[in-house]
Amino acid sequence: MPVQSPDLISELLRGMRLSGVKYRRIEASAPFGVAFSQAPGKAQFHFVSHGSAVLRMESGATFHLNSGDALFIPNGNAHALLSDENASVTPVQAFPSEPICNSVCAITCEPCPESEHTVIFSGCMDFELGGMQPLIKAMPEVMMVSRLMSTWPEIHPLLAAMERESMTRQVGFAGILARLADVVAALIVRGWVEAGCGKATGWVQVLRDPRLSRAIYAMHQQPGVNWSVAELAKEAGTSRSVFAERFLSATGTTPAKYLSELRMRLAIQYIRHEHQAIETVALRLGYGSLAAFSRAFKRIVGHAPGTLRETSQTPEEV
Repeated sequence: MPVQSPDLISELLRGMRLSGVKYRRIEASAPFGVAFSQAPGKAQFHFVSHGSAVLRMESGATFHLNSGDALFIPNGNAHALLSDENASVTPVQAFPSEPICNSVCAITCEPCPESEHTVIFSGCMDFELGGMQPLIKAMPEVMMVSRLMSTWPEIHPLLAAMERESMTRQVGFAGILARLADVVAALIVRGWVEAGCGKATGWVQVLRDPRLSRAIYAMHQQPGVNWSVAELAKEAGTSRSVFAERFLSATGTTPAKYLSELRMRLAIQYIRHEHQAIETVALRLGYGSLAAFSRAFKRIVGHAPGTLRETSQTPEEV
């Protein structure tokens, strides 16, 4: 009888969070070049609502973008948007910007009247997958929405709405654009996972192995349980030694260390985003005392859990 794989994709999307988002509406005429520096822990989203551009990654990879193209850069790699591959590049922070609303500002590059203008809606955000954060490192450098068009037709009307809002600039357009961008980014991530995660290896094996998925799912559903390797092997339906070997091969860590790190990622989510009391979080995640939780948190995260209350959610300029 085959082992059924639990819905880890739903678990992944449930923990997905795009927070501290700062958007820019960039209007430029050729020749132009806008550089975005590396931003560890953050993701970048770009949508070309009018005209065309070239995306050049720091790795040297290039992508030609046309009106209606959207893309997601999950690991915050440095890159540039250019009118052509020979255009000179200027850091995005060097351009004057004008606030449109709390989360969106407008940038106008030096215009050239003879050239057709290009409009790009761009976002920088904290990208989190909750307990499944390690999966981000397995994602490709650039995730193009165009590769999902035939499989996920629901993206079409969302992009069409983004194009209308970006071009017509009606009252409230900035807030609507930001919400649409959040949904499109989530669809890009979901499409990549449901399509088999491309050629990614490593941690992605967890999503492909139904036995490992059962054990991982159990930890995610009950992170406060002090799971033993034997108990997890039973969930996976394998022997203890086979499970431990498979787990280490797929995740690069041990079940005990994975559970500890999972608890800390969830603790950050509960404290920072859901504003739960630290004592409540400690008990919820299986720690017998606040002191034990604080020691574990500081050892894994690098600072005391109380500092999360002081952390600003406004992203840095990148």
